[in-house]
Amino acid sequence: MQEITLRAMQFHALVGILPHERLIQQPIEVDLTVHVDEGELVVDYRGLYDVVTGVVTSGPIDFLEQIADRVAAKTFEHNDRILFARVAVRKPHVALPGPLAYAEVVVARKADA
Repeated sequence: MQEITLRAMQFHALVGILPHERLIQQPIEVDLTVHVDEGELVVDYRGLYDVVTGVVTSGPIDFLEQIADRVAAKTFEHNDRILFARVAVRKPHVALPGPLAYAEVVVARKADA
């Protein structure tokens, strides 16, 4: 099995449930790690990056969990040799009453059997 990781992909996206989060893009950072069934074909990193880009820039999304779930699902659709996907989504600008580097959601999924 091979492992491929794209770490700290940076985007600006409409994410959140507050009114200003639906109108003003915020920085989002995404990590994607996939486990790939070994074989002759190579998994194109650009395609994986495009999967993440497509989800993150698709329009207003309420929750980080939804981004992570959608990226995982689209990753399996992208290439049937992908057996496992781990997606971490970070949002550094979170409205909380104290210092915080970021909020992060991690989703790990196996491909459907």
